[in-house]
Amino acid sequence: MTILFLYTELASYFVAGVKELSQRGHKVHIVRWPVNKEAPFEFDFPEGLKVYERNDYNSASLLELAIDIAPDIIVTSGWLDKSYLSVCRHFKGRIPTVMSMDNHWMGSARQQVMRLLAPWLLHRCFSHAWVPGRPQKEYALKLGFKADNIQTGFYSADVPLFAPEAHYRTQATTFPHRFVYVGRYIEAKGLDLLFKAWVELAEERQHDWELWCVGTGDLFDQRVQHKSIRHLGFLQPAQLKEVLREAGVFVLPSRFEPWGVVVHEMAAAGFPMVVSDAVGAATQFLQSGSNGFLFRNEDANDLKEALRKVMQLSGAELIKMAEASHRLGLSHSPALWADFFNRVVNRAL
Repeated sequence: MTILFLYTELASYFVAGVKELSQRGHKVHIVRWPVNKEAPFEFDFPEGLKVYERNDYNSASLLELAIDIAPDIIVTSGWLDKSYLSVCRHFKGRIPTVMSMDNHWMGSARQQVMRLLAPWLLHRCFSHAWVPGRPQKEYALKLGFKADNIQTGFYSADVPLFAPEAHYRTQATTFPHRFVYVGRYIEAKGLDLLFKAWVELAEERQHDWELWCVGTGDLFDQRVQHKSIRHLGFLQPAQLKEVLREAGVFVLPSRFEPWGVVVHEMAAAGFPMVVSDAVGAATQFLQSGSNGFLFRNEDANDLKEALRKVMQLSGAELIKMAEASHRLGLSHSPALWADFFNRVVNRAL
């Protein structure tokens, strides 16, 4: 089939799913927003895939492009781009037009207004909603999408890339005493909470654990310097793999994280983890006490206690957690992600 993505900022895990579609013989077209300077991924697109820059098209020319492509299904990132909405409105009722989103239902005034606007703004454009997991499905239901037309699993890690790395933890003779954070240096990620908890732990008792941080962002220049903290900057996926092979436990202290594909990536790679309860992906890839610990959002003391619990575990206990993470990480994949298109299009026929 011919698939058109009207997308915002691409990420490597999305490209992994697209590669799966191409390998199955589907024709894939992607319109994308410019690359995010805080996540400057370099993409290896499969042969035959066509990528179009959103900035090269106005509303009329974008619709002309879509008509020329003649897609069997359209998947659109959210509802912010009015030109994307115009394209979907044109095709609605002829083919499946799918809205993706990762917003949690919070019951805010803004979301209540969107519920009222949904019949005119969303349902004139979209026949289906494709969301990451349970928190987003609740919002899609509130917006009036029928349960049968809502599919979870919109985000998938590049499991074939990360899963083979699990043996560095599941078969470790000496489990690595290194926490690793992977993400942007911005307030929403809660790094200030992590640094506060980490430094306090270091002052309270001696230990041989280190904290490695991968990423960049507006707050990178304000990073905390400590003898047991390493700041590695932004790394492309291949470079990241090398770093992860020397790390033992993943930590994500986000104040706000609609999903967080990195949690799936780290689960597939066999990382025990410490994650904030504000992270959407924790609902699927973290079972507290089994493969890591959940801590209360914005609570540096609770985060510190979770870190302490990990440090007190034996190597055998950490390996058991790594195995549990790996099993959870294998529960979703780009192959399962690609199955979505056949299901939706076949139902529409």
